[in-house]
Amino acid sequence: MPLWPVYTGTNEPHDGIEKLPPPPPWRAFDGGPLLRAPDAAADASAVSPDRTHRAATYRATEQTVQLVNAALYLRRPLLVTGPPGTGKSSLVYAVARELRLGPVLRWNVTSRSTLHDGLYQYDPLSRLYAARQEAARPERAGGTAPATGGAPAGTTDPATGDGSGIEHHLRLGPLGTALLPYARPRALLIDEIDKSDLDLPNDLLNVLEEGQYDIPELVRASRFAADGVAEVLVDGTDERVPVARGRIRCRAFPFVVLTSNGEREFPPAFLRRCVTLHLRQPDDRHLAGIVRAHLGEPDAYAQTLIERFLARAGVGDLATDQLLNAIYLARSAGLDSESLDQLAEQLMPFLGRSAQSDVF
Repeated sequence: MPLWPVYTGTNEPHDGIEKLPPPPPWRAFDGGPLLRAPDAAADASAVSPDRTHRAATYRATEQTVQLVNAALYLRRPLLVTGPPGTGKSSLVYAVARELRLGPVLRWNVTSRSTLHDGLYQYDPLSRLYAARQEAARPERAGGTAPATGGAPAGTTDPATGDGSGIEHHLRLGPLGTALLPYARPRALLIDEIDKSDLDLPNDLLNVLEEGQYDIPELVRASRFAADGVAEVLVDGTDERVPVARGRIRCRAFPFVVLTSNGEREFPPAFLRRCVTLHLRQPDDRHLAGIVRAHLGEPDAYAQTLIERFLARAGVGDLATDQLLNAIYLARSAGLDSESLDQLAEQLMPFLGRSAQSDVF
């Protein structure tokens, strides 16, 4: 039977993703050969203390749970907007942990990012150097011809005689890896998409809609091999996966979270292909729950800091991390109340814009 909600927001890992119903007919993908999702500890960077802690302590609202499940059921990206410090990027780690989706793939977007960066990276200079090293080997000097017959795709380049192969100089990016035909959806964070070049959201449309892409270098090389299969590196690890004829097509559409601080508007064609979640500053009960998850039950002074934080948040932008830092130091530093107040004020400056407030 289908399971709703698949993601519960309880932070208790489970295999409910296996009870996800079939996708809508227009979102059904059939990529192969089927790959097993990597273990959660396979990517060292994805299990850093910060990311592991955020995944285990994230506190989802009811709205967040509902829209995460909508994105999972519909096989659509989740666009998460809201002010800094509201947990936009932490959400994907919490979902990946609860649903056992493996290491989170992360693409940090800048104004110079292109779709190609997210799909794969190819280093032609290292390949040229390898070709020269290959040509300088003694058997080359003696006139031995490179083998061509049933070699894997790209093993021998007819133009250069490079025996190292294109695939040895190519690695899939986070988006490109997420679209591999995994049995379970991979979790992908595309962080701060609003900082991208104007063309990137539109460039993403076709790839996320089709669930597939081509690697032209491998497409060309596959013409010179019998089976047309190349083994390429994936993002985050040194694992290699087979790619046939240079085309990658997903099986389970990845759980894609795109975050935005609201610095720009997105084209309607992009928005209609996403499920949109707007995160707001937490209220007093939610904030107390966040503090409890990170630092234990709030004491009297922590409650005071929570009230002051909420009062200041009505005047200017603040991040929950600032409050957590202040509460941690209040418990650990052994300062008197006056010194604590001064330190807390310095730890909670307004973000992004100036604001006037006499209250702290």
